[in-house]
Amino acid sequence: MPDRYPCPVELTVDLLGGKWRTVILAHLKEGVHRYGELRRRTPGLSEKMLSQRLRELEADGLVSREDHGTVPPHVEYRLTAEGRSLAPVLQALYDWGSARAERTGVPVDSIASRSRTA
Repeated sequence: MPDRYPCPVELTVDLLGGKWRTVILAHLKEGVHRYGELRRRTPGLSEKMLSQRLRELEADGLVSREDHGTVPPHVEYRLTAEGRSLAPVLQALYDWGSARAERTGVPVDSIASRSRTA
């Protein structure tokens, strides 16, 4: 991240950083998830990209990673307090996207409808 931004919106957009970062944050807004759950809930996101984005979100202080030190590995991801402070922003994006989809007839699945075990 740069040392200085000319506008707070730029800082926010830089942190949200595109489709996958925002989608991952939206899933974590719903609660704690293991890597495999996030992978299943995010069709089209490769394992490599998910790992990379989770590391970035952790480095940015938005996501925490808890490794339970077991075999097989049990790692959980959750929003930090800073990440949780984005909840109204994520909700606004969700609401706007839902309304836009309805207005334009674009079918979308809600985050809640995606199976955690499928």
